[in-house]
Amino acid sequence: MTDTLLNDRLLRALRRQPVDRTPVWIMRQAGRYLPEYRATRERAGSFMALCQTPELACEVTMQPLARFPLDAAILFSDILTIPDAMGLGLSFAEGEGPRFARPLRTAADIERLGVPDPERDLGYVMDAVRVIRRELAGRVPLIGFAGSPWTLACYMIEGKGGGDFRIAKAMLAEQPALMHRLLDILTDAVIAYLAAQYRAGAQALMVFDSWGGVLAPAHFREFSLRYLQRIADELPRGDGDQRAPLVLFPKGANCHLPALADTGTDAIGIDWTIGLDQARRLTGGRVALQGNLDPTLLYANPDAIRREVARVFAEFGHGPGHVFNLGHGITPEVPPAHLAAAIAAVHELSPAYHAD
Repeated sequence: MTDTLLNDRLLRALRRQPVDRTPVWIMRQAGRYLPEYRATRERAGSFMALCQTPELACEVTMQPLARFPLDAAILFSDILTIPDAMGLGLSFAEGEGPRFARPLRTAADIERLGVPDPERDLGYVMDAVRVIRRELAGRVPLIGFAGSPWTLACYMIEGKGGGDFRIAKAMLAEQPALMHRLLDILTDAVIAYLAAQYRAGAQALMVFDSWGGVLAPAHFREFSLRYLQRIADELPRGDGDQRAPLVLFPKGANCHLPALADTGTDAIGIDWTIGLDQARRLTGGRVALQGNLDPTLLYANPDAIRREVARVFAEFGHGPGHVFNLGHGITPEVPPAHLAAAIAAVHELSPAYHAD
């Protein structure tokens, strides 16, 4: 697609190029905190039907842009589309999160896995990317995404999210070669999936390592970082000014920021448990930083929200290379007016940090 991009702040910031103000988008900006999203999901009948219907996925992707002056759209989908396409039987129960009917527990389970063909097995995602790009008509860039290999492995082995990850951690300790076999398959799948999103029209790409922070440092390096490095090295995403920036978001893994910056990624997503000033020192200015307001602070009143946004900018300081976001996804009970207050504060306060 060759439509002219009318607002390229996000892409410029991810490339650490000058901008007039800090770009802002919000993880899970299309979600349950918006009444219009809840209405569309009810029409769809289920979360998976919403994800698998490109026109509805486009509708909810566009909803936050109709409400808020954001600098990016993010594809409405889920990080578990890859394991679903691998035949693990994904379902979502209200209030319980994702479940897999056939979790991975044996070597035979893992050897049966194949890398999904993105256009054949996940064509609904690529169709959604194409529909969203047409609907955006160059208004803002579109972000595509995937889960990290380690995070996907956790869901696939445990059969659900959360908990203490005892089954996955036992596998990596008792059968490290088997875990590496699974992570190699998943890395191939993530690379193919993100590359297909790029070809379909995604202009930036993000990898969510939601469970990287549950690993001990040595295990993070062996079972997560190694595969994030492969993605950064092997993902085809264009050249020059058309190269799609890559963002890695390793929640809870702040002690690994220097190593993550060494991967060659363009940007790192930062959670709220480390200051942006410290994150900037640890990464040595080699990458852009995205984050990092604590999502629960959006329950505060607008004056308090403005003060917290000001603190985020004061921590990062002057210069390019910052994308304002939350330190994780927005939660369902946040009043939309409070998010509007945060975005207004970004627009008001950030230009001073980009003045010559």
